Amino acid sequence: MPNEAQNPNGKRKYDLEERTAQFGEAIIELVKTFPQNPINSPLISQIVRAATSIGANYMEADGAESRKDFQHKISICKKEAKETKHWLRMTAKANPTRRDECQKLWKEAQELSLIFASILLAGK
Repeated sequence: MPNEAQNPNGKRKYDLEERTAQFGEAIIELVKTFPQNPINSPLISQIVRAATSIGANYMEADGAESRKDFQHKISICKKEAKETKHWLRMTAKANPTRRDECQKLWKEAQELSLIFASILLAGK
């Protein structure tokens, strides 16, 4: 997902606020196209909850009141990204014709998980 902006010195700056929001939006757009049935309904609910939580918790981390609070919120972002990967896998299994779309979003969830892991390591 393109989410980079130029900063004054010409280097790319990555905007996680925008990236996590775009990820949540992409998940919403994907699941809106799935048929409603007894298998998809709970999967959709879970994946939307987990995927959109990543951005919400990142916003909370950005406004953290302490270093400990920041690290806690970032760890929740990482946890929710990992959970989203699980729900994407289950959603792909339930909707095999949409596997490629789910895999693309799974890769983004993996990247977000790795980014949050790096942030946590850098803060120690």
